[in-house]
Amino acid sequence: MIKLHDKYFEPFLNEAEIKAAVKKIAQEIAADYKNEVPIFVGVLNGAFMFVSDLLKEYPHPCEVTFVKLSSYHGLTSTGIVETLLDVSEDIEGRSIIILEDIIDTGRTLQKLVHLFSKTHVKEFKIASLFYKSEIYNGEYTIDYVGLEIPTKFIVGYGLDYNELGRNLKEVYQLNQTNMINLVLFGKPGAGKGTQAGFLKEKYNLKHISTGDVFRYNIKNGTELGKLAKSYIDDGDLVPDEVTIKMLQDEVEKNQDAAGFIFDGFPRTTAQAQALDNFLESKDMQVNATIALEADDEILIQRLLERGKESGRSDDQDENKIRNRFDEYNEKTAPLKDYYQNQGKFHSVNGIGGIAEITERLGKVIDEL
Repeated sequence: MIKLHDKYFEPFLNEAEIKAAVKKIAQEIAADYKNEVPIFVGVLNGAFMFVSDLLKEYPHPCEVTFVKLSSYHGLTSTGIVETLLDVSEDIEGRSIIILEDIIDTGRTLQKLVHLFSKTHVKEFKIASLFYKSEIYNGEYTIDYVGLEIPTKFIVGYGLDYNELGRNLKEVYQLNQTNMINLVLFGKPGAGKGTQAGFLKEKYNLKHISTGDVFRYNIKNGTELGKLAKSYIDDGDLVPDEVTIKMLQDEVEKNQDAAGFIFDGFPRTTAQAQALDNFLESKDMQVNATIALEADDEILIQRLLERGKESGRSDDQDENKIRNRFDEYNEKTAPLKDYYQNQGKFHSVNGIGGIAEITERLGKVIDEL
């Protein structure tokens, strides 16, 4: 186990496995280009070790140059790819082989393909030492692959976490065995907020309430807050991508947390898929969704009592409360199916003393 900045990483691929993958690619390219002199284009910074070792294994004449692109910050892709160092112009009529350290979503690759499609090269092919097929968008063919790997965040052998780890001879994966990410469901009055407060203390989790996040961003006039407010002022729903970006900012601000409790999001299957995609980009996942279940009549009495104290009009009108319950049932039924299909849905009895309910929730989490 090694520590880089605030994260721990565990061994994933040893030096021999990496070198075997590099040799495999070199031999495959050599068989295809034995009668010409290809130009290898290494993608900096990550591919410098891969390029160096591949050239040592390549048996025929070749040339090498480099481009530099960037789309990652920390553990997640920014989605914006910049060209920092361009390829030389003397490539017309030549065969180009792009050497990537890793291909995951394909954003950087898309930029590279556009870069070379503007030139008059004979052809260009793509070689990647590591390939995450599960999240690759599949837009372009990957011609040479060293190793297909799962969607884990990795460092070493040129790959970094915030610029640390590139010099490691072996490859390490992010250690997240203890990370717990929960989605908390419950009708109004079910006690989600109360229980989230206990769970975050007990398990060092960060409670992310969508409502609180919206209010914070709008109150503080952040760019996302202004954007969200513009939709709200026009009477429109805030798009999922804006909400996801707010959640992403909260996750980024709390990287020391042992996990997150998502409260108020997702509300639809599309949002659940968006949350899965976002977490996957950070090499995380929803570990469990927990629904606090309670009889409607009991919850109605709870809310009516709460309304007397809080003064909230929507907690003082039984018809409005029942309408909120109907809306909850309508929206969460598909979500229940979505998470049940993943084996992640858990139902917990939400009736009883606060400590009693916390204990029930704790049993579910401890089993994870």
